[in-house]
Amino acid sequence: MTSRDLPDRDYQALARFRHGLRVFLSFSEDAARAAGIPPAQHQLLLAIRGWSGKGAPTIGDVADLLVLRHHSVVELVQRATAAGLVTAFDDPEDGRRQRLGLTPTGANRLAELSALHREELRRFRTEVTPILDELS
Repeated sequence: MTSRDLPDRDYQALARFRHGLRVFLSFSEDAARAAGIPPAQHQLLLAIRGWSGKGAPTIGDVADLLVLRHHSVVELVQRATAAGLVTAFDDPEDGRRQRLGLTPTGANRLAELSALHREELRRFRTEVTPILDELS
């Protein structure tokens, strides 16, 4: 079967899946704004807190996670630092690199948003699982 041979039901399932993703992203952006932070800063907080590598993440690590350029993350970190959400500090092993952490304020905002997102993802799972089953 080639891509041109996809049945209509696959296109319909893909469209429903894409719609579900957009609904979730819209929810996420609205929730971040309601918590008083821009959506990009929420994503930054989550990338920092969710980092599973050794030590605190570097700006380069976060750039990879957010699929952004290094200089864009530098600007994002500067804004989040000014807002009291993030702290940047020199890497003790390589002073040329900056490591990132959350302030208590940033950690609290992220915890509140993450609880909301977990509930929304549970709802999303019930909506999207049948769609994914159709595409299997």
